[in-house]
This record gives sequence, C-alpha cells and structure tokens, in this order.
Amino acid sequence: MRVGFSFDLHRLVEGRPLKLCGVEIPFEKGLLGHSDGDVGLHALIDAMLSAANLPDIGTLFPDKDPRYKNIDSSKLLKQALLRVKEQGYGLQQIDLTFVCDQPKLSPYYEAMRNRLVELTGISPLDIGLKARTAEGFFLGENKEAIACFCLVVMKKID
Repeated sequence: MRVGFSFDLHRLVEGRPLKLCGVEIPFEKGLLGHSDGDVGLHALIDAMLSAANLPDIGTLFPDKDPRYKNIDSSKLLKQALLRVKEQGYGLQQIDLTFVCDQPKLSPYYEAMRNRLVELTGISPLDIGLKARTAEGFFLGENKEAIACFCLVVMKKID
C-alpha cells in the first residue's frame, strides 16, 4: 500500500469558468492557470504521482508547453492514471479538502463525486469531499483563491 499527499492553489479571476473535480461550478470567477486550473484534479494528480514515486504534475505537464494550454484537467488525470498503473499501482481511496470562502461547494459534492467515479473507476464510498472556509485568514480578505488538499491511498495491483 502507498499513500500520497498534495495540495494545489489557484487564484480566482474574471473571465474563466470555475471547474472543480471536472465539474463546472456556477460562479462569477474561475481559476487562473495554464490548464483549466482545476485545483481538485491537480491535487489528486500530484498525490497519485507522489505515491507512485513519479515526477510531479509540473514536470510531466509543464506550463511552458502549449499542448497543455487551457487543457481539461481530466485529460491530465487520465494520463497520470496510466503512468501510475505502469508503476504497478491502482487507486483505492481519495480524500479531498477544499479551502475557499466562496462559492459554497457542498451543493456540488454529489456531482463532483460522480465525476471522480467516472474518471477513476473507484467506488463513491472511497471518495471523501469537504470544503472549509478560511474566514479570510488563509487566502486573504479578498477571497480570491481556492486551495485543495488531497490524500490518496493506492495499492500494488497483481
């Protein structure tokens, strides 16, 4: 069994859609990034890569590479899952914690969990999702960012 941990953080900006765990969340701002900025999938990818002793997301999918400009992060997750499988590991459990003061994410947990099931093939019972507010301390009074922490459990596949 292997455990991986990671986090990601992106600023909120006008003019971009807000995507978390592959789900578009209605909000007036979206996450700034070279890709779609999906902090949930980025944290998941890095945690998996770490557990499998592979290079991080920035090394495998560099932001200087035009192939990844505005790419849907679910495509990066699929590539990362293949690399993890090549190392002989399978994803068993995902635990994600978002940190943001707005928008409220709990109404989207079910859609986010369903999308993660679709992308990873693991049981919805093995996916934990939660969000915490920072009350302006962690991300600043202007609430212009979203962070996500991710813990994964993987096991050797036969």
